[in-house]
Amino acid sequence: MSDFLAALGLLFAIEGIFLAAFPSGAKRTMATVLEMPDGPLRIAGIVSALVGLVIVWLVRG
Repeated sequence: MSDFLAALGLLFAIEGIFLAAFPSGAKRTMATVLEMPDGPLRIAGIVSALVGLVIVWLVRG
């Protein structure tokens, strides 16, 4: 459980840095995502989740 909370904290930290460093880029990205159809977003989410699982699997052995 502590690993999950650490990962969640890291996610928030990285997202916060991105939003603080590039606020206009983040707005453009969000606007683009809102205009995209559900299919490509779903595929991007699945690929992202799989890449994350592979990274965790490789790191944790």
